[in-house]
Amino acid sequence: MDLTDYPGVLLVISLAALWLSVRLGVHLRRRRAQLVGSEREDLGVVLNATLTLLALIIGFSLSMATGRYDQRKNYEEAEANAIGTEYVRVALLPAADAAKARHLLKGYLDQRVLFYTTRNTARLDSINAATSRLQDDLWSVVQGPCAAQPTPVSALILSGMNDVLNSQGYTQAAWWNHIPTGVWVLMAVVAIFGNLLFGYSAHLELRSGMFVGLPALISVSFFLLADLDSPRGGMIQVKPQNLLSVSSSLGTP
Repeated sequence: MDLTDYPGVLLVISLAALWLSVRLGVHLRRRRAQLVGSEREDLGVVLNATLTLLALIIGFSLSMATGRYDQRKNYEEAEANAIGTEYVRVALLPAADAAKARHLLKGYLDQRVLFYTTRNTARLDSINAATSRLQDDLWSVVQGPCAAQPTPVSALILSGMNDVLNSQGYTQAAWWNHIPTGVWVLMAVVAIFGNLLFGYSAHLELRSGMFVGLPALISVSFFLLADLDSPRGGMIQVKPQNLLSVSSSLGTP
């Protein structure tokens, strides 16, 4: 189970872990004498440096997650354009082949919309299998007529079908592309260390509720990162607006 695919679960776990880190720091602090001015000042410098480093890592990761989200949106648009263009081009095939190709493209378009909208991983396997079969059928239905009459028009049709198949591969690669695990581990380590220092250097007379602020802020940042980075598990998702628009124009239910 990859926690980054479940932003809500990650939020709860990170909040609990970071709050416990603060409480551990407070506990360790109570076991020794009061901090003198120079010690508190040195701890403050280390704490500020740790939190600054964490902020930089989160900012860098947010940039990566946003870029990957934009990439997924761009590939959805590219898929819709490729399918719509090829649907027009296959009309240049012989009538029987053109009708079959258009029927297959409509079915293929339905599967691509399902790919973007489903959250059920078990159903996703069947969608991917159906997509693969349709890709083979689509290539076969244009390959035969175009090989029989190798004209510039045939080359255009084959090129368009190649774009349809390639665009799906680019989309799949983009959906597999996540923030590296090492970055998440580094953020977690720095966040835990920072909260531990925060609890250790805090004034003991502070209310317990005051120690929740920093863990909550960092946990929400992790939640946003995971939500942007998870194509299927978060609230922020790529909606197949362009594919649905093409589907509507082709009369596909």
